[in-house]
Amino acid sequence: MEDTIQRERNKSTIESLIFIANKPITPEEIRKGIEVMGLAEIKEAVEEIRRAYEERMSGVRIVEIAGGYMMATTPENAAAVKAFYKITHTERLTGPSLETLAIVAYKQPATRVDIESIRGVNVDGVLRSLVEKNLVRVVGRKEVIGRPFVYGTTRFFLDYFGLKSLAELPKIEEFAQQDMLMDMKLVSGDAEISPLTQEDEETLSRAQQGPLPEDLSQQQPETPEASDAPQEDPSAN
Repeated sequence: MEDTIQRERNKSTIESLIFIANKPITPEEIRKGIEVMGLAEIKEAVEEIRRAYEERMSGVRIVEIAGGYMMATTPENAAAVKAFYKITHTERLTGPSLETLAIVAYKQPATRVDIESIRGVNVDGVLRSLVEKNLVRVVGRKEVIGRPFVYGTTRFFLDYFGLKSLAELPKIEEFAQQDMLMDMKLVSGDAEISPLTQEDEETLSRAQQGPLPEDLSQQQPETPEASDAPQEDPSAN
């Protein structure tokens, strides 16, 4: 009996931690608050809470995003939530940003030249915008002449699009009718990718207060991307 009470108390604690977290909270982070539980026990408890919400048709859900858990309103209630907040327009990523982000997501690690060879246009401004929005980050250098930076998606990318991991991205074959995505398969990515050096890290750190380094610093950003900032949907709590 005592064990049952303690287990329910642990579930209650987990529920509170997920509720107060302002970003997806991982099982490892939950364990810091409940040291007596193992990771497997925590995952099992979260699943029980999630099922309980669904069974009683609760207005909130526990969703798994980027390897962590967070509270979100029930999708069926989205219209009512938006009406309550009087939302008439939601800022979205523009077409060029989505195309560039898709290339990075499927091709990563990808250089600026890789991306431009697919899109056929200069992507300095778009790439700069995606880096500033924390959807894309520098993950290393490509071991070819010039050692250009290579880019990959961030954990926030998974959070923004509601993905557990990159494995949940639609299969590229599903977009066979779209030339842009089909062309991704044609870009060479055989060169070795090396981690960033301490000097690279310091350069990128300084760049946060000014122009982006090297291949992004010498170009003018594409003007359509200037105000292209993702906004939080209030339907996610």
